[in-house]
Amino acid sequence: MWLGMSLGISIAVSLLLPFPISLVTTIGVFILINFYMRKRMMQRTGMGGGRVGMFGSMSSSSSPSPSSMYGDNSLKYYCMSCGTQHKQVECPKCGSKMKKVGL
Repeated sequence: MWLGMSLGISIAVSLLLPFPISLVTTIGVFILINFYMRKRMMQRTGMGGGRVGMFGSMSSSSSPSPSSMYGDNSLKYYCMSCGTQHKQVECPKCGSKMKKVGL
């Protein structure tokens, strides 16, 4: 859909404007459509909190934590040996390093 819309706008611009101006305008429209699509997808995935620049998300804070960057961190880790819920590398109850992820 976006590709067809971009192609339609490009054809219309090239028919209405002379060559050098139409080329610059077409490239500009293509870049603006890509920025709009990126912003929309970032908002859908929940990462649209910061301003979107040319090279990805540019947030106002220096280094956001992963939980704030990806929304609510609702993953829970359970020890595969004893079933204890924890977020450490080793299980505090049995010392096993093997864990599974649950919701």
